[in-house]
Amino acid sequence: MNKHTFLLCAFLLLLTSVAAQKPHAYFSVQEMPDAVKYLPAPPDISSMRFAYDTAQYQWGKRQRATPRGQQAKDDADYSIYRMAAIFSPALGVTISPNTTPQLWKLLKDATYTAAFGCDIAKAHYFRPRPYMFYNEPTLVPQDEEVLRHNGSYPSGHTTLGWVTALLLVEICPENENEILRVGYEYGQSRVIAGYHWQSDVTAGRLVASSCFSRLHTSKDFLKQLKKAQKEFKKVHKKK
Repeated sequence: MNKHTFLLCAFLLLLTSVAAQKPHAYFSVQEMPDAVKYLPAPPDISSMRFAYDTAQYQWGKRQRATPRGQQAKDDADYSIYRMAAIFSPALGVTISPNTTPQLWKLLKDATYTAAFGCDIAKAHYFRPRPYMFYNEPTLVPQDEEVLRHNGSYPSGHTTLGWVTALLLVEICPENENEILRVGYEYGQSRVIAGYHWQSDVTAGRLVASSCFSRLHTSKDFLKQLKKAQKEFKKVHKKK
């Protein structure tokens, strides 16, 4: 193999690898449930719902200097890698591209698609985040500037965590309590960090649930789900 052929093969291999890593959307934004149409608007600042948001914001600030605050800081990571790290112990197997490639693909594509469920509502309401409303620092200051330009309602992080939990419960129903607890706490971390109101987080769980149902109408999703379930049984049996 000459030098030029080698470089061409290496380039093609790189392209193939990049393509394999890119998420696949089961549906477009327009095909996913529209949260503007099925969720209530964010609470008015004169409402009791907002009073609860305020109380929860203060609760979150009190957690920041505790171990729970460190967890919230770590949970600012919005990625499948963070999902793998926090959910693997509850699932009972290590989630990774190498150990569970079929499950990894399912989570990568399903969570990517579910995130679309937040887009229209975020743009429609463009709700200011708590740290903007109070003009106070957050637990993760490096994210503050970029997220000023992204609506607070509903919470995308919460949607990611809750839809991951629902997917993994379908993979391993016997561990559902542990899995759901991880998903719940991932959402609460956004309140502690100062990036979301409690009502944003609650709405994010509803968005995740609606998107989870929509995913089950995709033949491609159901096919990948079966592959992931079969893989999990095989990997778990070896432990």
